[in-house]
Formats: sequence, C-alpha cells, structure tokens
Amino acid sequence: MKLVTRSQLGWPASAAPSQSSTKGVKVHYEGTAVSTKLLTDHDACLDEWKNIRRSHLANTAENYSDVAYNYAACPHGYLLEGRGLRKRTGANGNQALNQAHYAILGLVGSSGLTEPPDAMLSAIRDGIDLMRKNGAGPEIKGHRDGYATACPGGPLYAWVQKGAPRPESSEEKPAAGGGQAKPVVDLSKLVAAARTDPPKKGTPVSYTGAKTVEKALVAEGLLAKGLADGHFGSATVAAYAKLQRRYGYTGRDADGIPGKTTLTRLGKAHGFTVKD
Repeated sequence: MKLVTRSQLGWPASAAPSQSSTKGVKVHYEGTAVSTKLLTDHDACLDEWKNIRRSHLANTAENYSDVAYNYAACPHGYLLEGRGLRKRTGANGNQALNQAHYAILGLVGSSGLTEPPDAMLSAIRDGIDLMRKNGAGPEIKGHRDGYATACPGGPLYAWVQKGAPRPESSEEKPAAGGGQAKPVVDLSKLVAAARTDPPKKGTPVSYTGAKTVEKALVAEGLLAKGLADGHFGSATVAAYAKLQRRYGYTGRDADGIPGKTTLTRLGKAHGFTVKD
C-alpha cells in the first residue's frame, strides 16, 4: 500500500465525527470532468485532492467539517487520506447513508479521465481492506446503491458489482518453474551515475540499474517516458528530488541523489530490490 497521509498533505487532524464501525464501504467518483493529466503527473493528483477538500470546506450549503471522503485513490496507485479511519463520511447522500458506510473516491470523472487504471483499482482495494481492518463491515457498494446518482460512474460501478477484485496486474506472479527474480539496483552505482550528468544525448549508459529506477519514476508520474534512457542525468535527478519531497524529505535530504530508504521504498512499490 502506498499511503499519502494528512500530515504529508499539510492538513490538520480531521474534525469529522468519529464512528467506530459501518456495514462496509461505498465507492465514489468525482462526477465532473477530470483531466487526463492525472495519468502522467502525480503532483496533479495531489492538487486535485487538495482542491476537492478546499471546495468541500467552502460549501456553506453542506457545511462539511472536512473533505467528505475517508480516502481517495489516484491513477498511480496511491491511497490518499481524507477523513481517515473511524471517521463518519459526509459523501453518501444523507446522515443514515453516511452512518451505514465509509466512503472512498476514485479520481475519475464523467468525462476526460473516466476509466480507472489497474493501479487506481488496486489502491481503492487497499483502502477497502484498510477500513475493514478498522471497523468496516464486508459490504462493498457504489454511491448509487441507496441514493439517486450516477456515481461512481459506469466503469467503477461495473468493478464494484464484481466484488471489487484486486487487479491481477497489481499482484506479483511467480514464473513457471520457480519464482520471478526481481531486478537488483546497486545503490552505490546508482549514486555514482546520479552524480555524473552525461554531456550529450547518445553517450553510453552509465549504469543499467538507472533505467530500472527511471521506469519507476515514470510510473510515479515524475519523469517523462522518453527520458527513461538509462542516464541518471539532470532530469532524472530533478524527478527523484520530487519523489523525496513526496516522501516527506526536505533540504539536503531532497537533493535528487538516491538514498537507501527512499530507493527501497520505491523498489517495494515497483518490483526491484536494493543492495548497498
């Protein structure tokens, strides 16, 4: 599970009312146009989530105490904390429905970005499983179940009706005849590569493990796909610095030069291991 907490978002503790248990979880979508930019820019996902909270707090008619949802899920597989665990949602339509189920939002809409990628479905499933461990019952429903709305949209609702299965692509599959070896990235070689920006396009790859890390940065929405070329140059250093800041590091700890803690965390999320 890749969790972005309220503190990492710069938000205080939620003022939403506490609720220790529900019948289960309801799945939502935004119901408006959502930019496809979210597919390639994770920072845009965070901005989208912050804007949703901002709009909810400004809604004097609904008088929300916080963003309405317990969690949201983005196209890069991140679970974004909203009200969080054991907090009553404000998203299901009325007080009775809010008391019956917690709520999780997929960052898709009625136009633009409408199809939830497998990584988003996996993150929604992470949120459901997390809430089940903390008071949610077994029910998984769509917002439209019990309330007159199109939410969570056709694609998400079809998945909910199947029982919200975790996508196979998000699960590690063993290779025939014995396990699947993960790529290994040598931290010392990667750091050496990061400290040497190739002078021009077409120079020899400084370290093959650099491309493994770059592909992970592409998947995180931090690096353009065309720049995953095996050179840990200035663009990759800048992308890695964004990753470090996303993980909560600042100053010299977010200079774009990989460290073991951040690289190990990235490897766990994208299927490679790290050695010193």
